[in-house]
Amino acid sequence: MSMSDKTVHVRIEGRVQGVFYRAWTSEQALSRGLAGWVRNMRDGSVEALFSGPAADVDDMLTACRSGPPLADVTKISPIPCEAPETPGFHKLPTA
Repeated sequence: MSMSDKTVHVRIEGRVQGVFYRAWTSEQALSRGLAGWVRNMRDGSVEALFSGPAADVDDMLTACRSGPPLADVTKISPIPCEAPETPGFHKLPTA
């Protein structure tokens, strides 16, 4: 990971389950070449980890504030963290 790379762990709240948010997030992250993962949480939120060039991660965070057409995002909380150990972007099971 270079000095210009960024990794964030994000919690996304609102109407973000049952609206294809997880699939949309995976497509968006892959199109930006980001590493990480996304998963639904039992409390109705979505959690994700995005890692890659800072500009691409920031662009992904901006996109997550809107999400797919049926989503209604009320809160997004990114926290800096360590880069994932595995390459690629993955959809994980609900936690």
